[in-house]
Amino acid sequence: MTKPTVAIGSDHAGFRYKEAIKQQLLADGYTVRDFGTFTTESCDYPVFIRPVAEAVARGEYDRGIVLGGSGNGEAIVANRVRGVRCGLCWNEETALANRDHNDGNVLALGERMIPLELALQIVRLWLDTPFSNDPRHVRRIRLIDG
Repeated sequence: MTKPTVAIGSDHAGFRYKEAIKQQLLADGYTVRDFGTFTTESCDYPVFIRPVAEAVARGEYDRGIVLGGSGNGEAIVANRVRGVRCGLCWNEETALANRDHNDGNVLALGERMIPLELALQIVRLWLDTPFSNDPRHVRRIRLIDG
């Protein structure tokens, strides 16, 4: 089974976790494109999050990961892009549900909300979890995308 390709982006408040997640993904053999930011200097998150979501929506990358202080604004920006199903996850259960029930293709995380080790665990679980293809969930996703 081939690993999904991953687009990743953050603002200044998610920069440290983005770098750690990127290193974990590369060490695990994933193909990763970093859309920035590339510093902890204050910046506007939509500038870096929207390109991640658009790349996933166009099919250039299988999955996206977006990070900020809380992850809320990043999830909102990503979900404004048609074809993106971004979930803000704060524990393993929410990550599992995002993939298993919602076929989530973008993951939002908040650096100020959870410890780094948990963020790394969430990313691994989220990337490893397949969509269930349960007819109830398929129907609901069609309603979302309709």
